[in-house]
Amino acid sequence: MAKEPTPTITDLDALKVFTHPLRIALYRELYMARSATASKLAERVDEAVSLVSYHLRKMAAHGFIVEAPELSTDGRERWWKPTSEKGWTFRNSDFVGDPEGAAVVGQVTRQLLATRAEGYGTYLDQQAAWPKEWSDASFSSEYLPRLTAAELAELGEEIHVLVRRWVERGQTAEAAGDTEGREHVALHLYGFPYRP
Repeated sequence: MAKEPTPTITDLDALKVFTHPLRIALYRELYMARSATASKLAERVDEAVSLVSYHLRKMAAHGFIVEAPELSTDGRERWWKPTSEKGWTFRNSDFVGDPEGAAVVGQVTRQLLATRAEGYGTYLDQQAAWPKEWSDASFSSEYLPRLTAAELAELGEEIHVLVRRWVERGQTAEAAGDTEGREHVALHLYGFPYRP
C-alpha cells in the first residue's frame, strides 16, 4: 500500500494563511495535540479564546484543520483537528513566478524560521532542567557538502523518508499505549545553497 504524501500548498491564498505568526503557533499546537478546543489552544498560546477561534476558522476555510464533533462530550465547545497527520509543505517554485507570491513565500518562510529559532532558544535556556539522557540525545549539526541542485533535492527526499519513518514509529508506539519516556521532539533541517 502506497504511503499518503504530505499535502502540498499550491494556492497562494491558502499559503497566505500562514503569514500570521499566531496561525503558525496554533497549527503547531493543534498538530502536536492532535485535537483540541479553542479554549485549550488559547491557554497554550496565551491569547483570547475569541481571537484563537477566529484564526482557527481561517485555517479551516483553507482546509488545514477541520472540526471534530465526535470529540465533543457536551456540544458546547468545538473541537478541532488537523486534516493531515503529515502536516503540510510548499515549494517555493510554485509561487516565486510573481512578485506577490515571492513576497508571501518569503514572509511565511521567515515566520517559520522565527518560530523554530524561538523553540530551539527555549530549549537552550532550559536544557539544564532536562534529564541527562535527553541532553545527551540532543544535537545540533552543520554539514557543508558541495552538491548539485539535483543532489540536494535527492538528499532532502532521503532525509524526509528517514524522518517520516521515525514519526510513524512514534505514532505506532503511542497508539499501542507505549507513552513512557516519550517527549515531543523538534527536528530542524535546512538545506540551501550559499556562496562564501
